[in-house]
Amino acid sequence: MDHRSNRRDFLRAGVHWGSLGFGAGLIATSSARAAALQVPVVDKLTATVVVDSAYDNFFRPATVHGIRVESGRRSTDYRRSLHNEWGLSLWLESQRAGATRTMLLDYGYTPGVLANNLELLALDPARINALIVSHGHYDHYGGLMGFLERHRSVLPAELRLYAGGEDNFCHRVSPREGGVFADYGVLDRRALQAQKVTTVLAEEPVIIEGQAFTTGRIKRNSFERILPNSFVEYGMKDGVGCDSGKYLPADMAGKTVPDQHIHEHATCFHVKDRGLVVMSSCGHVGIVNSVRQAQEVSGVGKVHAILGGFHLGGAQPDYLKQVVAEVRKLDADVVIPLHCSGLNFLNEARLQMPDNVLVATTGSRISFGA
Repeated sequence: MDHRSNRRDFLRAGVHWGSLGFGAGLIATSSARAAALQVPVVDKLTATVVVDSAYDNFFRPATVHGIRVESGRRSTDYRRSLHNEWGLSLWLESQRAGATRTMLLDYGYTPGVLANNLELLALDPARINALIVSHGHYDHYGGLMGFLERHRSVLPAELRLYAGGEDNFCHRVSPREGGVFADYGVLDRRALQAQKVTTVLAEEPVIIEGQAFTTGRIKRNSFERILPNSFVEYGMKDGVGCDSGKYLPADMAGKTVPDQHIHEHATCFHVKDRGLVVMSSCGHVGIVNSVRQAQEVSGVGKVHAILGGFHLGGAQPDYLKQVVAEVRKLDADVVIPLHCSGLNFLNEARLQMPDNVLVATTGSRISFGA
C-alpha cells in the first residue's frame, strides 16, 4: 500500500490526536471531549473587514434580519485609501455583561496592507486581547509578523495566538507547470516565540477570552470535498515546519502531498437571542461541515450568520449548486461571503436564498445583536 492509501485511511479514521508540546510558548488543548462546550453568550458583536479581496468605494449600507452592514470609516486624506488584496483579516469586537473583548482573526497577505487599513479604519491594536489564525495559508497569516513587529509593545504581555493545530505550521508549496513547486511560505513558531506570543493549538474546541469559541478540528461528514489548492510538506527542517510524527502515519514524514487542512478551524460567537455566528476564513474543509461542527460543539442549533471565505470560486456549477442548497438547509438568517467564496457563490446564493444574503467588502462593519 503506498503513502496515498495510508493517508486516505488515516483521514477516514477520525482518530483523536493527543496533546502536542514543542517547548516554551506553546499550549495544546485536550484531545477528549464528551459533551458540548459551555459556550458564552454575548450581547452583541461587530466584525470589521480589515482586509478582503475586494473593495467597493460605492458600497451602500444594508440590513437583513437584524444584521447591519455599513461602510467603514473613510479617510480624511484624499491621498490615502483602503487597500484590498488576496487574503482576509477580521477585527472582532464583542460585548458581554458590560465587558468588551477584541480579537484579530487572520492578517491578510502583506503587513503593509494590514497596517494601512487598521490605521484608516481607526482600529487601535492596543485594544486587542487575543489573536487567531484560521489555517496555514500565507494569505491568512502573511501580515502577522509585520503586525507584531509594529505593535507588540501595546499588545497584552501574555498574548495568545489561537491556531487550529500543528498542521498550521507545515510548509506549503504551490504546483506550477512542469511538475515543479513554488514556495508558499511557512508560519515560523520561532518568530512567534521571539515576540513572546504563546500559541494555543486548539485541536479541540476552546473558549477564547470568555466570549468567543473555536470549533477545533472540523469533522468531514458532508458530501463536500477539498478543492485543489496548495501542497503541504510534512516535516521540520532547521526548526521550521510541523512535527508530522505527532498526528500522521510515520511514512508521511518528508512527503509533499495535496493539502487536506487537517487543523483548519472556524471562529464562532453565540449572540443572545439570535444564535451562532460562524466565521469560516477559507472553508477548505467545507462550509457546511464547519457550521455543523459549530452546532455540535456548542449544542446550539440556531445559526444567525455564516461569514467569511468559503473557497468556492473555482467550483464547478453542479457542485456549487449542491453546496448552496445545503447551506440553505442550515437556515441561517444571513450568509455573508468574503474573500475566496467567489462571485459564482454569491450569484447562486442570490438565486436560491435571495432574502438571506448580504455583501461586504474591505472596510465594511457588520453588526450583530442589540
